Amino acid sequence: MEENIRSSESERNWAMLCHLSAFAGFIFPFGGALGPLICWLSKKDESVWVNINGRNALNFQLSILLYSVLAIPLCFILIGIPIVLFLLTLKVICIIIASIRAGNGKLFRYPLVIPFVQ
Repeated sequence: MEENIRSSESERNWAMLCHLSAFAGFIFPFGGALGPLICWLSKKDESVWVNINGRNALNFQLSILLYSVLAIPLCFILIGIPIVLFLLTLKVICIIIASIRAGNGKLFRYPLVIPFVQ
């Protein structure tokens, strides 16, 4: 159902920005979750497409944050290092794919997502 939503170019750009804003996490602490949150809150009532993509981006970033917090203590016994590297790689790849798909008007379902925001 959600995959058949028609969206304008402006809506697609905002949806793409919701995903791309997660790269702020590489510059600011918690920017990975704050970027999508700000984009989503600013346009969620104006566009169903932005609401769906912003919610998906925010849920993914919160999930990755939770997984990272859980994996960091495991770094002391070395098993956490590959887990953290996997999460970092997954984050970058998924953000890029989701941004491209949102810009093309297609929905991307992030893997390993916990639906915090409904």
